[in-house]
Amino acid sequence: MRRARPGAPPRGTGGRALTSVGAGAGFDGSRPADRADDRTARPGPATAGEGSAAERTPSRLWHITLSVSGVEIPLREVRRGLEQLAHDHPFLLTSRYANDHAEIRYWEEARDLHDAAAVALRLWGEHRSTAGLPPWEIVGLEVIDRETYHQRVAEGYGPPPAAPVGVHPF
Repeated sequence: MRRARPGAPPRGTGGRALTSVGAGAGFDGSRPADRADDRTARPGPATAGEGSAAERTPSRLWHITLSVSGVEIPLREVRRGLEQLAHDHPFLLTSRYANDHAEIRYWEEARDLHDAAAVALRLWGEHRSTAGLPPWEIVGLEVIDRETYHQRVAEGYGPPPAAPVGVHPF
């Protein structure tokens, strides 16, 4: 998983609009030949002294939908908190909110569903104070792989692509 340290804006993001997360060098097992030390290398036969199989598993993209809710908070405060979270972490695609609930959608790069879900479940709590998020609890989490996301959209029964990007009321 590739993440910025909590509370610090990623380098080079000043004034930048929210964008989708690009696939890293280890995405789906592809990697440049000059990055032989990359931990996301294609799985191969293990030899004595090599790292675990988890270190050789390629990263994948996962579409995350995190739903939170709780006591009513003024809309202005909810929006400000979500905008601060988006500023601190430009991997967020879109956030929708009301005065008692919100939904955050983004792409996460992780080696498997378990890692993607673990990071998503920590997102709200770890950034509650730094972004000034409401004291709400997570009430829903959906983690689907890239292929499933695109299949749902193509068949017309999945969520529409996250556009417009940004923080918007429901």
